[in-house]
Amino acid sequence: MSAKKTPVFVQRRTYRRRRVADGARLLPVFGGILFLIPLLWGGEPAGPEAAPDGSRTAWVMTYLFLVWFGLAVLSGVLARFLVAEDEGNEEEGES
Repeated sequence: MSAKKTPVFVQRRTYRRRRVADGARLLPVFGGILFLIPLLWGGEPAGPEAAPDGSRTAWVMTYLFLVWFGLAVLSGVLARFLVAEDEGNEEEGES
């Protein structure tokens, strides 16, 4: 009585491109969460184990720089992948 439903098929290339685009959209959210992680590390410990020379600040700044650098590299890789896919689609359309 009901019509047969055919499975929805999406080409593998299109599916991958959409997932990469979704990842590129979520990258700022992921970066924001990574930048907020040092806030969870807590304050300076009191007592003899406290580091008066500011070494904790140095570790936090190093962490933030590495996260920033990693996000820049990851966004470059995603952008290159998306551009390569766009160029591939244009070449197929010309035939």
